[in-house]
Amino acid sequence: MTDASALDLPGDDLFGPDNLPYGLFSPANAGPRDTPAGADGRPRIGVRYGSHVLDAGAVAAALGSPHAELLQQPLLNPLMAAGRPVWQAVRAELRGWLTGPDRRDTVARHLYPLSGVELRLPFEVADYVDFYASEHHASNVGRIFRPDSEPLTPNWKHLPIGYHGRAGTVVVSGTPVVRPQGQRKPPAEAVPQFGPSARLDIEAEVGFVVGTPSRLGEPAGLDAFRDHVFGVCLLNDWSARDIQAWEYVPLGPFLGKSFQTSVSPWITPVDALDAARTEPPARDFPLLPYLDDSAADGHEPGGFDIRITVTLNGRKTAEPPFSSMYWTAAQQLAHMTVNGASLRTGDLFASGTVSGPDPDQLGSLLELTGGKGPFLADGDEVTLTAWAPGPSGTRIGLGAVSGRVEPARTV
Repeated sequence: MTDASALDLPGDDLFGPDNLPYGLFSPANAGPRDTPAGADGRPRIGVRYGSHVLDAGAVAAALGSPHAELLQQPLLNPLMAAGRPVWQAVRAELRGWLTGPDRRDTVARHLYPLSGVELRLPFEVADYVDFYASEHHASNVGRIFRPDSEPLTPNWKHLPIGYHGRAGTVVVSGTPVVRPQGQRKPPAEAVPQFGPSARLDIEAEVGFVVGTPSRLGEPAGLDAFRDHVFGVCLLNDWSARDIQAWEYVPLGPFLGKSFQTSVSPWITPVDALDAARTEPPARDFPLLPYLDDSAADGHEPGGFDIRITVTLNGRKTAEPPFSSMYWTAAQQLAHMTVNGASLRTGDLFASGTVSGPDPDQLGSLLELTGGKGPFLADGDEVTLTAWAPGPSGTRIGLGAVSGRVEPARTV
């Protein structure tokens, strides 16, 4: 495994004791990457600490933790379903084990170098919802797709627009991205064509993972966010813009989005981002009461100051600021349950593309190129990384999410 020196992290490490994100790991070459468990993989819950992974279940059992059974499960869902008091208790235990001097040798025996493990999809995805929460992104896309109309639809500033995606195509970082095929209609053609997407794109997003479920018919309000949302991750909702442009009227995204969504293997607890809380941008219209998150009503700031970096083939292309998002994750949760829709453990909802007001802050190639391209070529690799302010001037890292494009597979 390793020795106790792995516990001695520099103060500027992005994955220090103020972070402690959860993941799922197994020995390398143990099976498919996009499954939370495999017959030969012996998956186990891990907590990232610097450049190592702590076998949370093994150390919990060794130290007699009352939460050992939850931490010995082959995926995060049972821990996520246990609720916030348990999340807080487990987090406090982990922090104590990793930073306290009295159990140092025991903890060190259960550390694995990141280079020696296979990271897996950390939770079983129940439902997936993708939102459209950036005013800058929505305006840019509106001008490209609907040049003769107002960039924003009339409802955009009154409710968080979203759509239901495909939970079964959410995969862990590193899973190859097979170029999708579908119908696409170039403007100069009279009828649609079928073939591989020629306008394959990225969407730099932040995802939120639901832990505690809710009852059918009972909405979750703004102040229920911390009780229901277990953690946060980076997310790339790959998009086929040519397929999307032909199909999205009138019912919205379908095949242009559903082929693959990549998530980080690390889920950062919501409580780790307390120092990154920030007020969202000023609202242009009064909000209905169930969405009104004004500080005057006693609500905590709903935004998060998360700084994202997008790299294409190792070259930085954009730095989208999550603090610029018009709609917050708490508002998204409130809106998607206000009609009585229930939450399930493992539900994933995403922010939509994160874009800021400046040219180097755009979270999609569609925006970065003004809709003209170039878009992704076979062999291209995209990586999203991010950090957020932590306590006492530290930084909290969000686990990276990467994917490399592979050629389309013929029907």
